[in-house]
Amino acid sequence: MECPFTIPKEEILRRRAVVQGGLQRQNMDGLLVTQPADILYLTGESPEGFVFLPPEGEPLPLPTRSLEGESGLSPIVRERWADALGTPPRVLGLELDVLSVRSYVTLRRVFRGCRFVDGSRILLDTRMIKSDWELGRMSRLADKTCRTFEYAAKVMRPGMTEIAFSGLMEAEAGALGVSGRVRVRDYRTEGYPWHVLSGKSGGTVGVLDAPATGEGTSPAFPCGAGYRTLASGDPVMVDFAVQMGGYHMDETRMFALGRISSKAEDACKAAMEIHDRAVEGVEPGRTPEEIFRIALDAARKLGYGETYLGPPNSRVRFLGHGIGLELVEAPLIAPGRRDLLAPGMTFALEPKMVFEGEFAAGVESVVAVTETGCRMISRVPVEVFYA
Repeated sequence: MECPFTIPKEEILRRRAVVQGGLQRQNMDGLLVTQPADILYLTGESPEGFVFLPPEGEPLPLPTRSLEGESGLSPIVRERWADALGTPPRVLGLELDVLSVRSYVTLRRVFRGCRFVDGSRILLDTRMIKSDWELGRMSRLADKTCRTFEYAAKVMRPGMTEIAFSGLMEAEAGALGVSGRVRVRDYRTEGYPWHVLSGKSGGTVGVLDAPATGEGTSPAFPCGAGYRTLASGDPVMVDFAVQMGGYHMDETRMFALGRISSKAEDACKAAMEIHDRAVEGVEPGRTPEEIFRIALDAARKLGYGETYLGPPNSRVRFLGHGIGLELVEAPLIAPGRRDLLAPGMTFALEPKMVFEGEFAAGVESVVAVTETGCRMISRVPVEVFYA
């Protein structure tokens, strides 16, 4: 079992220095951090309320109760503010990509006369480059998810429902110290670990921004694993997302209960080949768009242009996504993304094919960009798991 989670002090100081350098370059008087993942990143803690990060010096905690609406900051916080900063900020950075309108209106009352600007990009660009310590955390988690996938192949049985099978995987991961509570940034997205789609469920598209949505358990949660029973001959796509100590892994492998059709077997092999071509193309200096094109060309050459990344009427426009303290981060591996890949970036590459009404086939692995290319963080073998 893992030791109690702490982020080394030198790691926190390094992160703050990079973010504060960004504040100085953009002439911001500070950054008000509200998102839990960003607060954890900059402080190593999850305090109640917000955190103010000045361009220099220590961050200032701002408990929610310190915001008194019409009267501005509470007297005790106003006093601490004066001691720490001297004067209120004139230009204040906010995480405008996630801040609610209600919070924005409250902050507008509290910080009268202050100009608000978007500070999200400074945070997200800093978080995009992982340190050796962060890569180590993700590697530890990858060892545990590998064990979880191996366990899943041993317990999968015909007649078991998708959601029951998913529950066994989640319980095994929990026994290894891994949590199924995943963190997502988009307010409309609900994170979950059990995206397990068997047979026709894999050919079901819907509300999720993914190649295949699945049936889910009800209209209240119409995606991911549902009550469909696993049957012999079914290809089963297992897309498992978990976190440990705040850091995430998101991996997909194909499972099969006995022999599957030649069509499904060929699609699984194609997904693995597309995955390998994309991984081989990852290196610093290339763009996410180039990696997307490499995989797309491979899919077309293999004859899967019509089913790659979803059916034609609901195809997604990304091959992969960054991953770290949140399940989906920068960079996005997609057309039009021309920022350069750099050492320390981590992302999940997930080429998938969807045969609507039949099944899905796909692979997903987490990779890290290195000085000369990339390395796999995922430890799960790139193969079909036969149960």
